[in-house]
Amino acid sequence: MSRKLIGYLLFFAVLVAAFYYFLFRGTDNWKVKLAQLSYVKPFMFKNQDGVPVTEKDLLGKVTVVEYFFTTCKGICPKMHVGMKNIYETYKDHPDFVIMAHTSDPETDSVARLKVYADSMKIDTKKWVLLTGRKDSLYKMARNSYLLDDPKNNFEKIEDQFIHTQFFALVDKNGKVRGQIYDGLKTEELEKLKKDIATLLKEKGSGNFVNGIFTNNPQ
Repeated sequence: MSRKLIGYLLFFAVLVAAFYYFLFRGTDNWKVKLAQLSYVKPFMFKNQDGVPVTEKDLLGKVTVVEYFFTTCKGICPKMHVGMKNIYETYKDHPDFVIMAHTSDPETDSVARLKVYADSMKIDTKKWVLLTGRKDSLYKMARNSYLLDDPKNNFEKIEDQFIHTQFFALVDKNGKVRGQIYDGLKTEELEKLKKDIATLLKEKGSGNFVNGIFTNNPQ
């Protein structure tokens, strides 16, 4: 191959590299993306202060999602040790929040969640506790966050109980990203912390993935 041809090829390669640099400069399109697993469907629950919370409140936030119940003596306290570490790491970031849904809304009223939050000594603007209708809470766990098998929706709601140690991660546009994280495994909690940092660096689009907001509960 002649030197002249090699020169032309190198010049062409530089032109292509420059084209892609200016095309993607200022965007996240050139970065390797965390996998998208699902997206957040419309919902409306109440937090520990009795204030309605909807999917609108997640727009522009990186959100870690969990399910728990206040009377749990088994995995929940262990899960919250790991979650507390996540909370301490990112609680001062304006675009980060934790949403903890009760699996036992019959017991976990707004008032009970408030007492529980106070006992945990957390900032409830950053770690929000939610309650609502059992069927709505369970549909969100299964169909939005993938924290339980969707096939369980076919069972009678009064016979169901979600007791899961897994966490979901939602990006600024309402997409469930990365993986489903085991809250009892140190290595997966460390992976979650890194993935949160990655999503915090991404720019939000200003809209949820489905492009619309509604206030209709599931």
